[in-house]
Amino acid sequence: MKIKPLNDRILVLRTEGEQKTAGGIFIPDTAKEKPLEGKVIAAGPGKVDDKGVLVPLAVKENDRILFSKYAGTEIKLNGIEHLIMREDDILGIIEG
Repeated sequence: MKIKPLNDRILVLRTEGEQKTAGGIFIPDTAKEKPLEGKVIAAGPGKVDDKGVLVPLAVKENDRILFSKYAGTEIKLNGIEHLIMREDDILGIIEG
């Protein structure tokens, strides 16, 4: 199944969090926080402003992004959890 986000929405796949601490202690699944980093899988065309002009998104497919803790709506695609969020929920693009 494929999803094409509408307007300024973005489909994001969360990246895996750290499995152990810097000191070498393994973190159990129940104690892990969900990562706030992900990869853009698909992006909508953009948002229409007050004058009716389409403003394209600043992110594109395959960008690595940071987003807020409670951003988006969780969905499952082919058994894998994804997030659908608005561009406003993105805090920044990770470069490099």
